[in-house]
Amino acid sequence: MIVTVIICAALLLICIFALRSYAKRLSSGCCGASGGKKEKRIRVEDRDESHYPVTKVLTIDGMTCENCVRRVENALNTLEGVWARADLSAGTATVRMKEEIDERTLRQAVRSAGYAVITVKAQGS
Repeated sequence: MIVTVIICAALLLICIFALRSYAKRLSSGCCGASGGKKEKRIRVEDRDESHYPVTKVLTIDGMTCENCVRRVENALNTLEGVWARADLSAGTATVRMKEEIDERTLRQAVRSAGYAVITVKAQGS
């Protein structure tokens, strides 16, 4: 009987914490960005597409809001010679590069922001 009570109490606590977490996510977004605390976008100085001969499209898992998009873009845009734009609805990031950057570096940059790269394709493939 006492074991049943302990198990029920533990399950009740788990449910309470889960509901609180879910309520927080609903009110403040997946990244906790309520009250205007938006992720600041890193601006790329050179936005002339002709300066970026290499383009890859990354399929990214885990982006659920505009703050996620900014985090992914910022992680990629900190790489030298990169101009990236992410698309939340498509779950992708288009990465323009002045010189070829290996796939592992791109994946690591996205991973450092907390997301996963599913595929990497050269533009047009």
